[in-house]
Amino acid sequence: MINEPEGGHETVVLDAPGLLADPQLAAEFAGSAHRVLAELVADGAPLGWVDPPGREEVAELVDRVLGATATGEGALRAAYAGRTLIGLGYWVRYARPTNRPHADLEKLAVAAAAHRRGTGRTLATALIADARAAGVEVLTLDARADNAHALRLYRSLGFREYGRLPGFVAIGARRWDKVFYMLDFRAEPASGAAPSGAPSPTGAA
Repeated sequence: MINEPEGGHETVVLDAPGLLADPQLAAEFAGSAHRVLAELVADGAPLGWVDPPGREEVAELVDRVLGATATGEGALRAAYAGRTLIGLGYWVRYARPTNRPHADLEKLAVAAAAHRRGTGRTLATALIADARAAGVEVLTLDARADNAHALRLYRSLGFREYGRLPGFVAIGARRWDKVFYMLDFRAEPASGAAPSGAPSPTGAA
């Protein structure tokens, strides 16, 4: 739970149980997530939507992700400044039975006002730690090739590119490559510890 008064500046990152333990934050989360995602997409952020998503669509997305976390099939992290949501991210295991050991980091989004504070790194690092703890073997993600800041972040956290589809992402007449990244936990020491030099789950840059 978050006890910091409204307007505080310390960033607190909650997992799904921590979020749901605060009735007010839990009740407001879908609306807060919609605000963050819709504003980012309206400003041109490459989050998978051409137009800002509607409230109902985001509410359904939140329900799906929270359902996955409840069964151990996913993880959600939400970043707050005071009691204001400033970022969120989640991964979900692949549905196909032959891909079940692996998971996909589907979304990582930080409100524009909170950029350059290390919030994205903190969220991503926590989600990586969650995946490792859950026994995920390979954590994947895809991104638009022009999203240079995000791709630098992922590379710094140990992800590596394993493929791309040229001109695959389309918005009107514009085209961008779709880039695929992976973080293979099977290459880590048997203890499951993070490789030397990797950031801690609560670290921020």
